[in-house]
Amino acid sequence: MERTMQQTRTRGEAGQTMRYRPLNLGRWLLWGMTALLMLVLPLIFTGGFAITLLSQIGIMIVFALSYNMLLGQTGLLSFGHAVYSGMGAFIAVHVLNMVGEGTVWLPVSLLPLVGGVAGAFFGVIFGYVTTKKSGTTFAMITLGIGEMVFASSLMFPEFFGGEGGISTNRVVGEPFLGITFGPGRQVYYLIAVWCLLSMALMYAWTQTPLGRIANAVRDNPERAEFIGYNTQRVRYLVLILSAFFAGISGALAAINFEIVSAENVSAVRSGGVLLATFIGGAGFFFGPVLGAIVFVLFAVALSDLTKAWLLYLGLFFVLMVMFVPGGLASLIMLQFPLLARRKLGAMLPYYGRAALAGIVLLAAVILTVELVYKVQVDYANGTTMSLFGIGFDAGTLAPWGVAAVLWLVGLGAWRLTSGQARAQWDRLQAEISGERA
Repeated sequence: MERTMQQTRTRGEAGQTMRYRPLNLGRWLLWGMTALLMLVLPLIFTGGFAITLLSQIGIMIVFALSYNMLLGQTGLLSFGHAVYSGMGAFIAVHVLNMVGEGTVWLPVSLLPLVGGVAGAFFGVIFGYVTTKKSGTTFAMITLGIGEMVFASSLMFPEFFGGEGGISTNRVVGEPFLGITFGPGRQVYYLIAVWCLLSMALMYAWTQTPLGRIANAVRDNPERAEFIGYNTQRVRYLVLILSAFFAGISGALAAINFEIVSAENVSAVRSGGVLLATFIGGAGFFFGPVLGAIVFVLFAVALSDLTKAWLLYLGLFFVLMVMFVPGGLASLIMLQFPLLARRKLGAMLPYYGRAALAGIVLLAAVILTVELVYKVQVDYANGTTMSLFGIGFDAGTLAPWGVAAVLWLVGLGAWRLTSGQARAQWDRLQAEISGERA
């Protein structure tokens, strides 16, 4: 009888531990679509500029996601995250030059791993100091360390290359299956593979006990300390992991551009990744991905069209902080309850009218900024200019009058359509609440 009860208990315990968990098909579909998109994009956009743009987007995605491990997951605002990507890039470029000289053997495809290890190494050194504190103190310490490393880049030209930086050649060694990493498309696919792998690893980290306790340290560090966790150690470990992935992005940048300079560790680059992460939405895993895409489009694509691209980026960031503090990802997530209740279709006409008003308002902003830039900054080259394929003279009253009309029409239409959209949103939310009740 005892043996029978023991066997029954053992089977019950085995039944408890060997439960079947169905596959999350939505998650697999999303990751599969991401991989497919990375695969086909260079086949659709075949131009050299497009390939370069896609490569920079991939690098920035890894960099922004690594930064979000600190900001979004652990609540650590860093002003010096470029130190880890920059130092990873410098170590990677030195190793690549050694490979070219024949003193070291290493496939170029594994060079991002060298950058990651280098970033983690400096994360161990600097993180021990920075993670002693959190909050504003942590942010100020990271800013100081960032400025210290940037100053050192000019003081030690043997390692940092001085103001000119260190150049390299990524085409080294014997080609493997015809891959030399000379063409931009081959470099893009290398970046895409490392980007997808890094994204998967960073997402997997969010599901680990360390990722979960990092969220607890972010939300309530006192309670985390009370239940026995060392919050400083948690912050330290997260920073090392974040520095590892930042180093991977730095090494990918070194391969892509074949040069590393003091700009790679500057506060400008640290500020750029902060903007990208905040624009996309630090509260969601895919937020920094969206932010990286938008930031690179501003910094690369828009900078080729206008010299005032920094002003547009600043205006966009200010609007995001004022009206969408949760980032672009929060706007997308707000639509899922409507989609689940099949009410998104009732909202689309209001979105469309508000978008048309926004386009008119955007045209007013662009025309005004370009006119002011022409007459205040670029006046030495004359006042004739072209915008949207239309040529005109910025020194006459006609374009200024058009800008004034666009402002009046755009503001009036925006106030009307946004109010209607807000009212419709409130009605739909009330209906959803009633259905739930």
